Amino acid sequence: MCGYGREQWYRPVVSDYVIPEPEPKEIDEKLSIELRHLSTNAVLKGAPSGEEKCDNCRYYLEPYNDISYCWHPKLRILVGGAWWCQWWEAIPAEGA
Repeated sequence: MCGYGREQWYRPVVSDYVIPEPEPKEIDEKLSIELRHLSTNAVLKGAPSGEEKCDNCRYYLEPYNDISYCWHPKLRILVGGAWWCQWWEAIPAEGA
């Protein structure tokens, strides 16, 4: 051993790498178009229709959350609790 500890030889490497600004990718643009068509076809609105809204619809998976998954076969996407669509259905009464 020459009397030098490992600590003396360690030098941290500093990179000049700069994280680039985020930009939408081709997949993001494709998904945006698909979801826009889906929301147009579904008459999906960002506001309730009277008392009907996603968080009191039978297809809203987690009514205690502001945003949840809609499991309606024609949607199957995340929606806001205050949103509404043409497939809104009341939550069935217990035992019905």
